[in-house]
Amino acid sequence: MSPANKVFGLLGLARRAGGVAPGTEAVRQAIRDDKARLVLLAADASSAQIGKVRRTLAGRPEVPHAVVGDRGALGAALGLAPVTAVAVTHAAIAEKMRAELEGSGSVLVAACVEG
Repeated sequence: MSPANKVFGLLGLARRAGGVAPGTEAVRQAIRDDKARLVLLAADASSAQIGKVRRTLAGRPEVPHAVVGDRGALGAALGLAPVTAVAVTHAAIAEKMRAELEGSGSVLVAACVEG
């Protein structure tokens, strides 16, 4: 199984466990509420939506984020329509996803600065 498929499988598990916040506004709220453990962004997300999430992540180095798949793939992993971003709030699953991303050579950003 490819690393991306493992991450998407874990994302589905996190949703079933009630450990995700899908969609840009839900992601931003999870970050503000200190519930987000990992943020995944779609590669084909609009620059406006990515900018909103990155501004919310600014100054929060404890919340890593990565670009994984496209909006359709993120939504499908969650059993939803296409989504731009998803925050994983389930700590244990987020850590497994982070390990998969790091092990696959994916770029995982530990801190985000506006720029």
